[in-house]
Amino acid sequence: MGVDFLALARPGVQHLQPYQPGKPVETLERELGIRDSIKLASNENPLGPSPKVVAALGDLLAGVNYYPDGGGYVLSQRLAEANGVEAACVTLGNGSNDVLELIARAYLGPDDSAVYAEHAFAVYPIVVQAVGARANVAPAYSESMDMPQSMPQSMPLGHDPEALLDAIDAQTRVMFIANPNNPTGTWLDNDTLLALFERIREDIIIVLDLAYVEYMDAALQPDIPAWLARFPNLVITRTFSKVHALAGLRIGYALSNPVIADVLNRVRQPFNTNLLAQAAALAALDDADHVARSVAINTAGKARLQQAFDDMGLKHLPTMGNFIAVKVAQNGADVYQRLLEQGVIVRPVANYAMPDYLRVTIGAAGQNERFLVALRQALEL
Repeated sequence: MGVDFLALARPGVQHLQPYQPGKPVETLERELGIRDSIKLASNENPLGPSPKVVAALGDLLAGVNYYPDGGGYVLSQRLAEANGVEAACVTLGNGSNDVLELIARAYLGPDDSAVYAEHAFAVYPIVVQAVGARANVAPAYSESMDMPQSMPQSMPLGHDPEALLDAIDAQTRVMFIANPNNPTGTWLDNDTLLALFERIREDIIIVLDLAYVEYMDAALQPDIPAWLARFPNLVITRTFSKVHALAGLRIGYALSNPVIADVLNRVRQPFNTNLLAQAAALAALDDADHVARSVAINTAGKARLQQAFDDMGLKHLPTMGNFIAVKVAQNGADVYQRLLEQGVIVRPVANYAMPDYLRVTIGAAGQNERFLVALRQALEL
């Protein structure tokens, strides 16, 4: 019968389910024979990259026969400056997902546990299970429970700090917290986060995933150098995939104390960020206007979609990201399929234990209107 190569894999890997990305436009159009589809499934920036990025890449294309700087010296220096830390605090990644995997490889093993919340980003269970560690999943706030008065607003399905603390055991080495969280869009304010960090053991690595931080209200954005100085066990992860619109180039980074950064850089592949990605990231950092325009488009689109959902009688979760989780009050997968037939791609989230929700990326104005027309038809409203 031959060798069972699945059985030879590590136990955690044997039971892994691969991450399912949003359906590409090309795939949908090939499968259904349609054209002019739109994708609002992967939280991509509808504005596209900065013109400065496009210009920088054009100048470099003839040099891709050379390896990039394996340590990303120039980019690390620039990121340190932008975030108010030393360059020794920076770890570059092939997207922030790569950094999450580095953390798991460096700090977790079969005898360890990691904590993350119910409905949290799907990469956390993947990286934890892949290294054979145990996942302690903290229950999120339910839709039916009364929120604590300390919460700034209703956060159904959001992170519950007390539940996160209760999920810690003697073997816990890492806690993952996404703020705001994907796919719910919910968040914890700074006071709540800091109070939570104070109650976490110092030998637990706290991973604060800030993939969407630029979209958050200014009062919710953390003082990164102060937080890193206060909590030596804190690792902050960031990405260029969202507001900077570099998802296709895959580049992100972590900020931490220099000892943790050194540990992560020991397991990091030397060329994990490519030549074009490094140059694009540098150019993106030089275009604050592009970030401001991206945030403005998102703010307007968020208000439009939220009002439309209210008018349609559809519940939706509060969000500080560039996406909204909307409750369609029926099987989300069925609604998703009916939207596909109209050339509109969104994201079903049954794999996050949210079977009657869809996650919708906030697009450009025309994309949002087309989605709303398609949604009304899919729901027969």
